[in-house]
Amino acid sequence: MGKYLVKRLLHGAVSIIVVVIIVMVMVYSLLDRQQVFAGDSVYTRQMNNAKQSYMYSRWEEYGYLDYVTYAEWLQGLTDSGEIDEETRSQAVAFGRKPENDSELVQEYVTKFNEYYESRGYTIVRLNAKVSGRKLATGGQQVLFAYRDVPLLDRIWDYFSGLVTIDNIHKVQEDIGERGLTFTWFDPVYGGEKLSPAIIGNGTTHKYLLYVDDQFPYLHQNFATIQLGTSYTVNKGVDVFTTMTSSQGSYVLSTMTFPSGYVEESADDLHTAIYRPNSKDTDFNAVRFTDDYTNVQTVRRSMSKIGFSFVIGIISVIMAYILGVPLGILMARKKDKLVDKFGTLYIVFIIAVPSLAYIFLFKAIGGRVFGLPASFDMESNSKLMFILPIISLALPSVANLMKWMRRYMIDQMNSDYVKFARSGGLTEGEIFTKHILKNAAIPIVHGIPASVLGAMTGAIITERVYVVPGAGNLLTEAINKYDNGVIVGVTLFYAILSVVSIILGDILMATVDPRISFSTKDR
Repeated sequence: MGKYLVKRLLHGAVSIIVVVIIVMVMVYSLLDRQQVFAGDSVYTRQMNNAKQSYMYSRWEEYGYLDYVTYAEWLQGLTDSGEIDEETRSQAVAFGRKPENDSELVQEYVTKFNEYYESRGYTIVRLNAKVSGRKLATGGQQVLFAYRDVPLLDRIWDYFSGLVTIDNIHKVQEDIGERGLTFTWFDPVYGGEKLSPAIIGNGTTHKYLLYVDDQFPYLHQNFATIQLGTSYTVNKGVDVFTTMTSSQGSYVLSTMTFPSGYVEESADDLHTAIYRPNSKDTDFNAVRFTDDYTNVQTVRRSMSKIGFSFVIGIISVIMAYILGVPLGILMARKKDKLVDKFGTLYIVFIIAVPSLAYIFLFKAIGGRVFGLPASFDMESNSKLMFILPIISLALPSVANLMKWMRRYMIDQMNSDYVKFARSGGLTEGEIFTKHILKNAAIPIVHGIPASVLGAMTGAIITERVYVVPGAGNLLTEAINKYDNGVIVGVTLFYAILSVVSIILGDILMATVDPRISFSTKDR
């Protein structure tokens, strides 16, 4: 078993990497990168050279290329001490045309060109656009270098940054004495509540370990998963954080900040992250004593994964409770009325497009039974879960009925059943001890995939019922050309798929003693 698991995990890891590489090639190389500006109102307002500069800067943000302006390069030389501020201020003022450059500007422009050309960059210099004697709108002269990010660099940067381990040397600025502090009484609760915590100084997260009243109750920030930063869907936020953070309206509570300031706030101080010089603002100066000021907020509704998992897991349970017994009944009543009605339902689910019957059930449930036809995160009603769960369960019920019936009939026609009858076993004994057990083995294999698949959500169902779940996230990212989210969600789906296959194999081996993952010497 151990060798099998190691082998499967290795094969799964390779499969995950290959899938992510294929998606990266598709979104960064095969798709027209100009499409990212389809809904960008800022881009449409830009003109002349300013439009070109904005276009390349946005492509850099989206991860397509490295983009460096002449001014940024000079600032880097100044910061490193290679030139002084006076030289930088004179060299940065390059002319509207190359022939207008001073000798100093020509010298540094030449250095800029040579430096980046030697590293495979393309140099772009756009002369000023003038209207008469005046500079046209957006016509300021520009000079920059750019280079498409190599695929291997992109892959390495992505996978090497998947998991970040926090430590006391993460903060580069002078932050005083670095170290970790353990306490039994968390300062967030005023030091009066028994709540163990590990607090860092010099770390990215202030709280590396803490306990609260939210499942799973014990939380850690030593290791942080980073699937990729969103560009548009949830700008500047990691995909994993987007999927796991609570949603909805703020939950206010009486909060005592590190400075002792008390107010009604939704801030979650346990999520505090270091931001340089952030304490200097008037708002933060009143509340915080250090630069650990960037916090998430507490909201009343579940996360995207939470909504998808609740709906998905209930629909899975419902599907197995209905589908398996009905499939067994159809097999035992083969060609009878029950079997014909069941076959009719299966054909209906297969033949009718999923979008059509989801809208059908939505209309029937809304108009006939008065059930909520869309989600409202501010509502406490559980009725809004009913239609999405039913819409998600019905095709699974049909699928389980179909395969359970088939497996049952295959087993009922097997030779061992005939021998069992000739041996004097009753039909009930044959059914429970042999037919049902053997027919259930392939069905059991799909249970882990169904359970883990609930975390990914159902894309069509969530779109129709406006469920704020994980399934909706991928389609939104595709519509908005958010490459970071597309790659991150793909990786998440791929990992769940590999894990579900392995768990399915293990569960099937547990149910069927004939299946063994170990090999014996002969």
